[in-house]
Amino acid sequence: MMRRMLNAYSRKLGCSIAWTIFLLGCCIAVPQAGYGRDYLVTDYGAKADGLTLDTKAVQAAIDRCHGDGGGTVIVPAGHTVLIGTIYLKDFVALRVEMGGVLLGSNNIADYATDTHKTMYKDEPHMNRCLIFAQSAKHIAIKGNGTIDGNGFFKNFTAKTGRPMLIRFLACEDIRVNDITLINPASWTSSWLYCNRITVSGIKIVSRVNNNGDGLDFDGCSDVRVTNSSFDTSDDSICLQTSQPDKPCRNIVISNCTFTSKWAGIRIGLLSRGDFESVAVSNCTFTDISDSGLKIQMNEGGEMKNMIFSNLIMKNVPRPVFMTFCQQRAYVDAPVEMPPMKAMHHFNFNNFIVDNRELDQNAGFVFTGMPGHTIDHITLSNIQFVVAGGGTEEEANRAEINELTLPVLGNWWPEFKLLGTLPAFGIYARHVKGLYASDIQVQTIAADRRMAVVLDDVSMATFSNSYANGRPITPKIINK
Repeated sequence: MMRRMLNAYSRKLGCSIAWTIFLLGCCIAVPQAGYGRDYLVTDYGAKADGLTLDTKAVQAAIDRCHGDGGGTVIVPAGHTVLIGTIYLKDFVALRVEMGGVLLGSNNIADYATDTHKTMYKDEPHMNRCLIFAQSAKHIAIKGNGTIDGNGFFKNFTAKTGRPMLIRFLACEDIRVNDITLINPASWTSSWLYCNRITVSGIKIVSRVNNNGDGLDFDGCSDVRVTNSSFDTSDDSICLQTSQPDKPCRNIVISNCTFTSKWAGIRIGLLSRGDFESVAVSNCTFTDISDSGLKIQMNEGGEMKNMIFSNLIMKNVPRPVFMTFCQQRAYVDAPVEMPPMKAMHHFNFNNFIVDNRELDQNAGFVFTGMPGHTIDHITLSNIQFVVAGGGTEEEANRAEINELTLPVLGNWWPEFKLLGTLPAFGIYARHVKGLYASDIQVQTIAADRRMAVVLDDVSMATFSNSYANGRPITPKIINK
């Protein structure tokens, strides 16, 4: 059989069998153009003992890899490589092998000061970072190992500075796959004005310090986050727009699990630019302290066209908390607030939410401002269990704060500023177009409040929807 194949190749090439064998051998032996090389950090002087600062060695491997046209810089299995700030460059993949650890220094002096800055006001202590890339293309962080920020309180405070783990600025074609990211001193990652991002199969645990966000995408487009798990001390995934000309759009989040001290997914707050085309599906949210989906527009951009489907939540006080108001979040925000634009077309379908273990502050909340409504919200196929226990006084509560600048002061539009609401299921205020169907709400204990309260809501419909087995008839205020 082999001889017949060689005869055929020989006739095609017009040469002898011996010469054909020689040519095939050359093809196998010679490396083909376009295949990157591997660069082991220990070959560039890294001690990899977890005690010696190996920043220069790791950077030397990155620089050589980049200079050679690209490849993979490797942190070997079974070793801990201690570093301060390193800089990723074009066509470089950083791979931490299974059992390998890339460990952040516990000395703030080992973190560079030329790694841009945080875009939120009042947080300059978060400007530094461990891994930085600017204007880079085709970069990656991968492997089944661990990147450990070493960000414990004993190492970093707001006074000393609290470096982020990763910051990418104006980069394109980025992949972060299969890696474990733990113990950042502040955010796990900040992605500023980046395009074409794929994050898959990662694990983030960020509980050892404050503001432990997971993935923060600011003004990014074409983003896919899949098959990942998050356990964070702040928002697990955050979509933001710090620049008016840098929209956040074409975002897909699917097949992920979330546990958080704050929100599972936050969209907005830092919101000077537009948001559009966001799809979240097939995710679970468990033991979230604040909100599952926290969607907030307050710095002058427009937010539209988002769908959230096939989500399961347990112990999530606000499955959806949506606000449209005004507040400054951007670090260099002018004193004058920009005019409010628009917030419209949101679809929430196929939810199962079990909040029986929580208190009475556990519902869907949508609140715009007088003259500035949130428009066209669809709720469908939602099963919602709540603890109940609402009192007659809470049911009759009429004075609920509008989220104005005097009410907000210098802080964010948070639920605590509203207080216990007169609805145990859905509370909507200043909304135009609320379309609800196939909603089932169940209270474990008796609750004196209405299932649904609508305040300044127009174009509202409820069909095939029940609370404790009875058709939902919303309480309507100021209509």
